[in-house]
Order: sequence, then C-alpha cells, then structure tokens
Amino acid sequence: MSEQHTIEPLIVVGVDGSNHSKEALRWGVEQARMMGGRVHAVMAWEWNTNPFAIGAGADRAAESDGVTAEEAARRKLADTVAAAVGTSPGVPVFRRVEQGTAAQVLVDASKEADLTVVGTRGYGGFKGALLGSVSQQVVQYSASSVVVVREAVDED
Repeated sequence: MSEQHTIEPLIVVGVDGSNHSKEALRWGVEQARMMGGRVHAVMAWEWNTNPFAIGAGADRAAESDGVTAEEAARRKLADTVAAAVGTSPGVPVFRRVEQGTAAQVLVDASKEADLTVVGTRGYGGFKGALLGSVSQQVVQYSASSVVVVREAVDED
C-alpha cells in the first residue's frame, strides 16, 4: 500500500508593515485556515544604491547598510506578523525576507504559490490611489492567482 502525501496549499502574502499589508496578511491567514494551507509572509529589501556614494569608504558603508537593511527587514516583518495575526494564528506562517524590489520578489514567490495576496497599496505612492505600483505589477505578472485586499474602513 502506498502512502500519498499531500502538500498544503501555499499562500504568499506581501508584507511591508503598512496597514494594507496587515489586512492582506489577516485575509491570507484566514484563507489558509479555510483551505488547510500555509502562509509565507514575504518582505523585500534592497541594497542602498545611492549613486553619490563613491569611494572605498562608501563600499564598506554600503556593505554595512546592506546587512543592517536586511536585519531591519527581518525585525519589521516579525513585528508586523505579530501585530497582524499574533504569535499563534492557527496555521503555519513562515516569514521570508528576500533581497530585491518588492514587486519582483513577490512575482518570483508567486511561482511556487497557489495564491498570492497583496494589499491595495503600501507606504509609498499617493493616498488617493486605488492600487499601488507594487500591487499593480503583482496583478499583472504573478504566476498564481492574486487577491488584492483593501484596508478595513472604520464605520464610525
């Protein structure tokens, strides 16, 4: 008799610390709970590419900033996950920090996902924009289905 192992559905959620991404993470965790799946909370970070940082001292500073930027992203992701879904969300939530632009990191992560979830927009851009540039690119180029989650509106 052969044993059949099924892989839990994977939901990738883009997280940047904004309220929009926290709402997307809550939605993704609830969806994973209903599907019997797991969540990868993904945050991107980039090297400092300041063109005015020239010279040997700048190289060492950039290398130091890169390590600091990655560690800062790890801490921010951990804090955001804890704030959005707590420490025991009821489904496996793995934190992933990847180097690169947010859109490219999420599009790459979507290649292994059953579903990719993003907020309507993050910290950047215009307050009145319906969809941020990262969300727009993920919708256009994702290898998996995409859900765009709006930030909750207070009904006061």
